[in-house]
Amino acid sequence: MSALPLGGYRRVMQIDKAQILQLLQSQGDDAKAQQADQELPGQVDTEQHAGILQKLGLDPMDLVKMLGGGGGQGGGLGGAIGGILGR
Repeated sequence: MSALPLGGYRRVMQIDKAQILQLLQSQGDDAKAQQADQELPGQVDTEQHAGILQKLGLDPMDLVKMLGGGGGQGGGLGGAIGGILGR
């Protein structure tokens, strides 16, 4: 049995690859966006694909928070990008 985070459950989420590509492009990292486009499936499972996400410099749990509506300023990708870019 694997240990669970303090909340008692894991936050696993399916994220559309296009959102991840948009996030990487918004950070000015077109090379990583291209790599993500080649390596990730259309629907990215934050747990199953954690290794690829980390290789791209993305923390799966941060993605869950940002793209799962916890990004503030309206949540979702807009809030995530705004938070990353300091807007």
